[in-house]
Amino acid sequence: MAEVRARLGSGCAQPGVVAVYGLGGVGKTSLTLEYAHRHQQEYQLIWQLPAADPAVLSAAFARLAALLGLRETVDAADPVDQVHAALAARTEPWLLIFDNAPEADALRPFLPPAGPGHVLITSRSGNWPREQGLELPVLEPEPGVELVLARSGQEDGAAAAAVVAELGALPLALEQAAAFMAETGLTPAEYLDLLDGRRTELLAQGKAWGYRERVTTTWRLSFQNLSRTSPQAIALLRVLACCSHEAIPYHLLLSPLEERTPRELFAADMRRQRAYGRTPRSTVRLLRDFHPWLSALAVLRELPRDALTINAAVSALRRHSLITQPVDGMVSVHRLVQAVTLDQLAPPEQQRWRDAAAVLLESVLPDDPWQAGSWPRYDHLLPHIMAVLTPVSPGMDKTGQYLGASGDYRTARSVFQEICDALTARLGPEHPSTLTARHELARWTGELGDAASARRQYAGLLPVRVRQAGPEHPLTLSVRHELARWAGELGDAASARGQYADLLPVRERVQGAEHPDTLTVRHELARWTGELGDAAAARDLYAELVPVRERVQGPDHPDTLTARANLAQWTGNAGDPVAARDQYAALLPVRSRVSGSEHPDTLVIRANLAQWTGQAGDPAAAREQYAALLPIRERVQGPEHPSTLINRHELARWTGELGDATAARDQYAELLVVRERVSGPEHPDTLTVRHELARWTGELGDPVAARDLYAELVPVRERVQGPDHPDTLTARANLAQWTGKAGDPGSARDQCAALLPVRERVLGPQHPSTLLTRHELARWTGELGDAASARDQYADLLVRRERRSGPEHPDTLTTRHNLAYWTGRAGDAGAARDQCAALLPVRERVLGPEHPDTLITRHNLAYWHGQAGDAAAARAEYAALLPVRERVSGPEHPDTLTVRHELARWTGELGDPVAARDLYAELLPVRERVQGPDHPDTLTARANLAYWTGKAGDARSARDQYAALLRVRERLLGPGHPSSRTTREQLAYWTARA
Repeated sequence: MAEVRARLGSGCAQPGVVAVYGLGGVGKTSLTLEYAHRHQQEYQLIWQLPAADPAVLSAAFARLAALLGLRETVDAADPVDQVHAALAARTEPWLLIFDNAPEADALRPFLPPAGPGHVLITSRSGNWPREQGLELPVLEPEPGVELVLARSGQEDGAAAAAVVAELGALPLALEQAAAFMAETGLTPAEYLDLLDGRRTELLAQGKAWGYRERVTTTWRLSFQNLSRTSPQAIALLRVLACCSHEAIPYHLLLSPLEERTPRELFAADMRRQRAYGRTPRSTVRLLRDFHPWLSALAVLRELPRDALTINAAVSALRRHSLITQPVDGMVSVHRLVQAVTLDQLAPPEQQRWRDAAAVLLESVLPDDPWQAGSWPRYDHLLPHIMAVLTPVSPGMDKTGQYLGASGDYRTARSVFQEICDALTARLGPEHPSTLTARHELARWTGELGDAASARRQYAGLLPVRVRQAGPEHPLTLSVRHELARWAGELGDAASARGQYADLLPVRERVQGAEHPDTLTVRHELARWTGELGDAAAARDLYAELVPVRERVQGPDHPDTLTARANLAQWTGNAGDPVAARDQYAALLPVRSRVSGSEHPDTLVIRANLAQWTGQAGDPAAAREQYAALLPIRERVQGPEHPSTLINRHELARWTGELGDATAARDQYAELLVVRERVSGPEHPDTLTVRHELARWTGELGDPVAARDLYAELVPVRERVQGPDHPDTLTARANLAQWTGKAGDPGSARDQCAALLPVRERVLGPQHPSTLLTRHELARWTGELGDAASARDQYADLLVRRERRSGPEHPDTLTTRHNLAYWTGRAGDAGAARDQCAALLPVRERVLGPEHPDTLITRHNLAYWHGQAGDAAAARAEYAALLPVRERVSGPEHPDTLTVRHELARWTGELGDPVAARDLYAELLPVRERVQGPDHPDTLTARANLAYWTGKAGDARSARDQYAALLRVRERLLGPGHPSSRTTREQLAYWTARA
């Protein structure tokens, strides 16, 4: 209404003309009459003229001339000219409505050439000048639902919305449906059920108020006219009616007819059927099954076959608004036009047109659905494939492969489930084509995240393949390959590696050393070698594989890109996170270009880039990358897809690594509920979330709760995954860690001592986890009070680290760091200082000057300066470090707060207790807000504030502060904990001085 008003009132020309055109039943006449009703006070004259037939229109002009008193004066004059002259002479506005005009050329003689008026035209033809034509679309869904409910008197909005969608929101159809519901008392849900099974009969029922025709008759005249004047247009409409109501690439669909005869198209289709194993072995059955296809030859001959005849047919359909305006070789057909077009035909004839549409569609599907270049065509054709092709059509196999290759695993699985069911019913469960479909169904079931079902399906398929094809046939080997893969995905890395190791020589012998299938086995063997704990070997295997992939399959082949991705992953796992990050950063734009920016494989690259960005020392960037990736994962793969849950896991992890332990703990707590529901309470991924929830509970300042959570987790890990599984051993290591942090270093040391020989036996003495256990054993030996033994153990560990990883590996540098620390704790602060001074430039060069580990070394260098007696150097080092920490980690990160703590301490040690007291007074509320009032670091800050308050001369305040602190420490740690004892001693000291 607003657009009509704006165009008529634009003042560009007089009279103003607007031609409202569109599909029959869309509401063109209703719109123009409503306009006239709303604006009747603005016009002196409003007149509606039937414009479908020139003779009837001329007679209507004669009646208008008589009404205006013109026939009495000039009886012999042409009434059209009389009315035109009278309208031109008027000074007051007028409005003429020409209803149901055939097209612009037929109406042109009747349009008033002058006068202060407006002309509204309704027409089904879309052939109007651009400045005059205004296409009226169907209703939007919400007003469509309101219309159905208001007219029918019903209240079920959801069912009414389904009716609106099924009827394509065509106003006439909605009016008619609502009238039928009102007449019969049917609910929208009941009407929908009837519409699904008895559409033709139902569309002939119900009388739309104010409209003499029904859906089944409103386009009858158009069909009859086209059958007489343009049979090729009717033929085209029938093919389009077989397609989806989505935009149809009609030029593409008809293009095979320009190059080949219908008989040649049919022969090509038969070859496809044979290639996909769809042709029955029996000649009698072959003739029976494919006889209907032969009848499609006749209807294919009725279609336009070149650009000229195609455009003529499209133009004819546009004259009746039976299709939308063509755009880039695409048109749409309203779903009811499609329905009525086909419903006019007898069932055998309908099937002939569907068969013809299927032949055309099959002939334009690309033959390699794995190539990304073919995906845009599949994307355009997908709704029509699903509407036209049957599950046993070869094109459905290709479509399922396209869906999987492009990342839509869910729809791919659904398509192959339909294919499996149809082929099982038609050809039997062990027909080769059925087995191929079963293979694909298992594959996409696994890719969708159900590894257990995938392995079970492949296990059922293997004996059939062996029996039919033999144990070394490539099809059998493919099933063995998939069985090995999904065994690994279910957590059995040893079985996966063993199966791939057995499969590789068979592949090499049967298919050759550089066959893509052989290379895939090498790929998986490398992967599961790494998953079993040998990251360096996995890295080296991928480094050998990548150039072979590039040479054999090309640098942009998806398998080559996957090999590059795995090389990057195991490079990082082998101890070089910076190289891993850089390799992923180089790979991401290639993967995006080849597979698309939202393909699951591209999303995996983004996730791994985020992972190694964090591992390389930039947790803030890692968290931001995971946060940006999460909504894409949720939209593309679903909120509970395994990859989405992994993304949530990593987002929580790097949130914690950035210093926000509270948010990390809360995110893991929320994730645990989802993991337990989706994967089960004892699934390895669920247990990993429990592991991380325990960790960040501890990091938040509750080591006792962390210890208890790990104590609950360890026996579950042992029962579910086995006592020697790496994850079980990691849980034991973390139990030891938090046992020590909870105040029991003796138990922590003993647990590490018990764990070390198990790790050496299971993983080997040089495995990183084994060396980590040695690290922790040394640590808790030191924390138990034996600093000299800790120092000696770290010295022994350093030799092992350098031999395994090299002198500049981050783990080696960490060991040097700890050796320096325990050297100092063993009484040689000067040597500790010198070791830190030697370590700092190495860390700056290897990791960067602002890497967290580099900043820790700067921190310890400052500390040992102070311990060696140089308080001024310590304070100066900490003062220089503080702004760096604030910039890199944030002003409230725990590590930044630790620097503030030490700056305050050494300020006091340098002889300024008042400044030290004030610095601790500023630090304490930040510790309480960020880490919580009961966090150990907060309690340490309270203790130091009390100490320097006393040193500044206020013994009474120091006493009161220690008294309050003692109550908290005894509540949290117990009266016998060393920190409680120290606090009690300080309370006694300052009580005496108060």
